[in-house]
Amino acid sequence: MIRTLAVLVGTALTATVLTATALAAPPTTTQAADSQLTSQTISKRLRAAVKDLPVRAETRAGYDRDKFEHWIDADRDCRATRDEVLAQESRVRVTGSCDVVEGEWVSYYDKLTWRQSSDVDIDHMVPLSEAWDSGAKRWNAGTRRRFANDLGDRRALVAVTDNVNSSKGDRDPAEWLPPHHKCLYVEQYTAVKMRWALRVNRPEKRALTRVASGCQNSIIKVRRAPIRTGPGSAETDPWVGLSGS
Repeated sequence: MIRTLAVLVGTALTATVLTATALAAPPTTTQAADSQLTSQTISKRLRAAVKDLPVRAETRAGYDRDKFEHWIDADRDCRATRDEVLAQESRVRVTGSCDVVEGEWVSYYDKLTWRQSSDVDIDHMVPLSEAWDSGAKRWNAGTRRRFANDLGDRRALVAVTDNVNSSKGDRDPAEWLPPHHKCLYVEQYTAVKMRWALRVNRPEKRALTRVASGCQNSIIKVRRAPIRTGPGSAETDPWVGLSGS
């Protein structure tokens, strides 16, 4: 009886040690990288954030808007990304269960207020083609899909007057700035570039630096988005559905 009890105690102690060892074991390289990607938060003052944006030459070779799938219904609640943003940014309760029809949106680019969703566009703060030029061409399809539908950071997608969005097109801050609230625009643009580890070209950097020099040097805080490079489809990408924030 004593011998049997000793064996049972020994077995239990061994199992406990093995379990503790397994729990204490360092994560694999992939696990560590994934954990870092989904938890890394960066905080910088505006002017330091602009200064730290990496500068590279940009090329649009191979760009196709269809490589950034949007608008999608990521949470399957019948509202696509466009309608999710409309619902989030409306100052009043919106009408329309799936497709948002009415609400109240203030376009900070031009200080105009709209109540019909048909008058409002959802602007990618960093245009899709600009993202392609500055790093997204290396991403797989799933990462580009998440960028195009990024609800994890409210600075990424903004409800604005449709014709002002059209006037912006795919231009970066060296080529276009909103008529109003340029400091807010540069702050949000820089935050999205930081979040997605995107580069800037030299004229873009100069424009951001010039505007930021006259703005309040506020703190920009972003959660880095997980990025996967190389081939891969939206259906097979393991990061689809993660906001990274």
